Amino acid sequence: MHLLGAETISLSYPNRTILDELTIGVDAGDRIGIVGRNGDGKSTLVTILAGLREPDSGRVTRRRDVTTGYLHQADDFAPGASIREAVVGDAADHEWAAVPRIRDVMSGLLGDLDLEAPVDGLSGGQRRRVALAALLAGDHDVLFLDEPTNHLDVEGIAWLARHLRNRWSAGQGAVLVVTHDRWFLDEVTTQTWEVHDGTVDQYEGGYAAYVLQRLERRRLADQAEAKRQNLMRKELAWLRRGAPARTSKPKFRIDAANALIADVPPVRNSVELVGMATSRLGKDVFELTDVGVDYPGKTVLDGIDWIVGPGDRIGILGRNGAGKSTLAGLLTGDVDPTRGRVKKGKTVSVAVLDQQLRDLEPLMGEFVRELLGRKKTEYKTAGGDLTPGQLAEKLGLGDVLANRVKDLSGGQRRRLQFLLTLLDEPNVLILDEPTNDMDTDMLAAMEDLLDTWAGTLLVISHDRYFMERVTDDQFAVRGAGVRHLPGGIDEYLRLSAAQDAAEAATRAAGGAAAGGSATEALSGSRSGAPAAGSAGSAGSAGSAGQSAAGTGTSGAGSGMSNAQRRAAQKELSALERKMGKLQRSVDDVHARMAAHDQSDFSGLASLTQEQQGYEAELADLEERWLELTDELD
Repeated sequence: MHLLGAETISLSYPNRTILDELTIGVDAGDRIGIVGRNGDGKSTLVTILAGLREPDSGRVTRRRDVTTGYLHQADDFAPGASIREAVVGDAADHEWAAVPRIRDVMSGLLGDLDLEAPVDGLSGGQRRRVALAALLAGDHDVLFLDEPTNHLDVEGIAWLARHLRNRWSAGQGAVLVVTHDRWFLDEVTTQTWEVHDGTVDQYEGGYAAYVLQRLERRRLADQAEAKRQNLMRKELAWLRRGAPARTSKPKFRIDAANALIADVPPVRNSVELVGMATSRLGKDVFELTDVGVDYPGKTVLDGIDWIVGPGDRIGILGRNGAGKSTLAGLLTGDVDPTRGRVKKGKTVSVAVLDQQLRDLEPLMGEFVRELLGRKKTEYKTAGGDLTPGQLAEKLGLGDVLANRVKDLSGGQRRRLQFLLTLLDEPNVLILDEPTNDMDTDMLAAMEDLLDTWAGTLLVISHDRYFMERVTDDQFAVRGAGVRHLPGGIDEYLRLSAAQDAAEAATRAAGGAAAGGSATEALSGSRSGAPAAGSAGSAGSAGSAGQSAAGTGTSGAGSGMSNAQRRAAQKELSALERKMGKLQRSVDDVHARMAAHDQSDFSGLASLTQEQQGYEAELADLEERWLELTDELD
């Protein structure tokens, strides 16, 4: 059922055409992600479709009874309004509590806030959650969401994705979302619109499907060898190899993806990077021994034992206010421990890329070219030496070298800040929410540079895709402790949900015992927190994994008994062995085909048939493997 659409709409600025004779439509059941470079017109398109802006020409039509809701990047609340008034107006509690959708929104987004508190006194992130809750509490046919994940933590983003998936029945409602959060796009959307050069290219599937289809379109237009140098192929290789479940769901040909990435090496040469990092840093980077940090009336961190080694690539997770920035401050020296000891290697040089752009404030009147000219002429990476100009080109700054810093957009300033940080050649890099104001193409370029950066990397981010892409180990900060997460972000969300459920049960029972084990599960052993990737840390990581298996993950969310779980894990291991054996058989057939007489068509046909048999069996095993992994999650 058609809900709304645009007919031959155009919009131009004096020096640029944003939309050019564009015709596009939204049907019931559509879940659309909108991507494109900053400034190409994503938000402009959404405001026109939502009826908040008029095009220069053309028209927007909608079915007569269709209702729409729009989440702006900035909120606008009545002065003095309480949170309750901002979300449900003057409706009595029994009225809004009787609506399942509103109950879900209240608990999912505002469960930790006092509904009677004034909105004026909230932080920026809390105001954002209230604005999102006010929109989702409404009964809309079409939702327009402009950067909905900004200021949401990992749990909040996971909740929002789940809510949007379940908000309407199949074939009902529609969502159009502008976001740079690629994990969120994969979780929520079934179509992708790429806005560029005044038009919109439409792709089936979420971000992973978009990556492949965009690559295939370009491959048809370019020479295959030239195309292999494109960043999209590298990202596709990571999508397919590092997270197979992500590319099993979109509707595209897995065989085509495998063919495209057959000769693409892993995104990072970890052995080479650790070797280079060790030569720059030595064996010691950071060692925290029984560290605690207290603020007035509150213990933020307590009993932290943690080793960070050369070449470690660590992601730090935790809810807002949990102590992530405090932990990073201990490493930079900006925070002094209340107790315990923080040992820092003698050769350590730390750089922090934060959200504030403070480092650029004294440089606003400078030309970009002059800033780069004052840096070293060569930047060393694992992939070879690059000049500052080449780095600028990689980050999309090649056409603004003659501009002053003050004339750059927010996204360009963010990229310049990252570029200047790299050119200072630190050997420890801390990234605090580095993906803000970055479009997906620039995020891919940033990730590519980090793949060849030889040093110790710590990332604090709610962007799940970026976190999984550039880090090798994840740690959670919760309950004043630091906990290694062998299962990554999925394990963090499971343990966090288990802790929340236990705490809710404790509150309901009026006791204190029920929440203890779950809190222990996420915060980890205070005296034995594992090291991350440094010498001797493998045993610690393993013990952390055993702790997770023994506390928060057994049967969590799956309804499986311990016996069923053991049987499923046993079958999973057997499947992985069979899949490995079949893959070796496929590789063997490929080798025999390459060495075979190419004029022997009968022999080649026989080999092709043998290969197809192995691949069909492998596909069946992969399908069962995915079913088991979903059951065990």
